[in-house]
This record gives sequence, structure tokens and C-alpha cells, in this order.
Amino acid sequence: MDRRERLIARARQGYRMAYGAEPSRFFAAPGRVNLIGEHVDYNGGYVLPCAINRETVIALGPADKNDQGPFLDAVAIDMGSARSRVALDAAVAPGANSWENHVRGIVHAIRGLGQPVKPARIAIAGDIPIGAGLSSSASLGVVVATALSDYGGLSLGREALAQIAQAAENDFVGCACGIMDQMASACAVEGKALLLDCRSLEHMPIPIAPGLALMVIDSGIGRELATSAFNERRAQCEAAAQHCGVALLRDLDMDRLEAARGGLDEVLYRRARHVVSEIARVEPAAVALATGDTARLADVMAASHRSLREDYEVSLPALDQIVDLVADVLGTAGGVRLTGAGFGGCLVAVMAEEAAGAVSEAIERRYNRTASLPARAELLVPSAGAGPIRLV
Repeated sequence: MDRRERLIARARQGYRMAYGAEPSRFFAAPGRVNLIGEHVDYNGGYVLPCAINRETVIALGPADKNDQGPFLDAVAIDMGSARSRVALDAAVAPGANSWENHVRGIVHAIRGLGQPVKPARIAIAGDIPIGAGLSSSASLGVVVATALSDYGGLSLGREALAQIAQAAENDFVGCACGIMDQMASACAVEGKALLLDCRSLEHMPIPIAPGLALMVIDSGIGRELATSAFNERRAQCEAAAQHCGVALLRDLDMDRLEAARGGLDEVLYRRARHVVSEIARVEPAAVALATGDTARLADVMAASHRSLREDYEVSLPALDQIVDLVADVLGTAGGVRLTGAGFGGCLVAVMAEEAAGAVSEAIERRYNRTASLPARAELLVPSAGAGPIRLV
């Protein structure tokens, strides 16, 4: 039994235990790792994520025929089989916890489009580490939206599903995230990265050159976006854009930012400098990824991490130590940087396949039973976006 088969089996068993019946359908949505373009999605910029072979799975079946009203029932297997019930004939209000609010927010957003939500029962299981910066929350939102759209015959497109999941996270969960995570989970192409314009939502798959490996390094430091400085960073970007007379920082280049610097608070200037410079790094990173130019990846990813550390101030000393360790091992054989919102979570490295063993060994020597943080490296596979699971 492989990883996905175990996950499906867990979702099926959770459904049986919760509802005393068999599910009729299964759906999945992957997590993602962002290769470059950090904290620019909510500034309308370009990003380069890819979906990973870690995902959230939903087992779905029809509503209980004895119900007295239309309901969506949900059980979160990974949350101690916590239960939630959403009345589909009344206004939807936020609940008491994050996973429940993702589900409730999806229902609210679909109905806000003038679409009905068909009564159903679902069980949710996943294998994306929570709080690691690999978008377990976006995966949850996208898979719920995908399942309810498919089961209800709504035929919502992948971009619409991503927007629904983003709205749920913004309005019901309380995180002012951009659209990158949800678009990566909904629209990714197997074996490729996704170059995404976060303003227009235009996107295209970017090939990953043969001989390159994708490694995610979990620092062991968890973080909670909605209660971190994430929302503060977004507000700072909006203030900087207003000062510079643009709708979004994406509309600036470095010359225009410098010209508008007079009177701009120094912290806001550094936030804007990160965003403007990070957007400019996405295209060369995409070219390097497609051509296998590991030396260029090393340079661009090092500049990205330095900017995240110094201008955006979302790294931590413990994360910087891991980046330095991996960069020393890789040299020109690949690059490494913080990925995700920061304040903890994961690092991503893109490298020549033959360098992966040395990186894993260095992390094992440094962190296994010799440090308080259990940093762990894992090679992941760029995967396809959300959809139904066709069982054989």
C-alpha cells in the first residue's frame, strides 16, 4: 500500500466510523512548495510554486436521508475526529476553530456566487505537516471546494475553486493570504512548476530540467499565519504602495521605488524593496529551473533568502543556520531558501540530484539528536493539482 492508498484508507475508515456508511467518492488536493516569489502574491506579482506529493483527501457520501434539513456534515480525522455541521438553509457564521472555518468559508463563498451546495457528508484526512509552510490550509480549502463543486454538479473551473478557497481563508479563517497557494493546489501540472501572475491569474507550467531534485527541509519550527506578523506585512505593503502612488507594489520597479523613497518610513521602504526585488528574481529562476542552471539557482535563491531575512524580516536565526549549512554543502550545485510565509516552517532546495545525499547527510549529522530542533530533509515530487480520485 503506497502513501496515497494509506491516506484514502484512513479517510474511508474515518467516514465509516463517523457516519456508519460507505463513502461514494474521493477527492484530493496537494500542498505546495514555493520555489521563489515569496510574499509577492498579495502584491500582485509573479511566483513560481509547484504542488507536492503530500495532500488532503476527502471521502464523500450523500447526506443522511433522515436529516430534518439540508446539512453539510464534516469530520476532521487528523483533529481527533472533530465534527462540524453546517446548515445549508441559513446564513453561515464562523465556527470555533480553523479547520471548521475552512469548511464553513467554502460553503459561504460558493453560495456567494449564487450556486447551491448539495447536502453531503465528508471525512477529511491529510499528510501535509500543519504549520510547516507547505500549504496544508490551502490544500484543505481547495479539496473541500473541489468536492462540493463536483458532487453538486457545479462545474466550477480551477481558478474559481482557488478563489473560493482564498476567500474562505481571508474571510472565515482570518489570514490575509494571497492567491498563490490555492492556485498551486488547484492548477499545478504533474512534474512541473507553475509560473503564476497573481494579478491576472494567467499561469503556465515550467519544466524542471532532468537531473534536478527538489528537497524540502522542515525546520521543526511551527507557525500560525493568522496570529503571526503575516497580516502586518501585508498592511505595510499596502501602505508603501499608497505612498508610491500605485495600486500594488507589483507596479513598481527599483528606480521608481527609489524615486518615491523620500518621506517613506524606512521599514515600509525595506518591505517594498523586498517585494520589488523578489518579483524581478522569478523569471531568471524559472529559466534556470528549466535549463538546469544550478549555479544561477544558487545565486537567485541566496538573494531571495537574504532579502527575506534582512528586508522582510520573516526568517529566524535557526532557519538561517540551516540555509548556511545547505548552501555550504551545495556550492554551485543548487540553491536553498526559506519557503512560505516564514516565522518558522520549511526551507526549499533545488539541486543536482547527485548532491541530495550529501545535503541529507549534513542535516542528519547536525540535527539528529544533537540539537533541540529536529530538522528533517525530504525529497518531494512535483505533482498534479486537485481533482477526483479515480479508484481502480
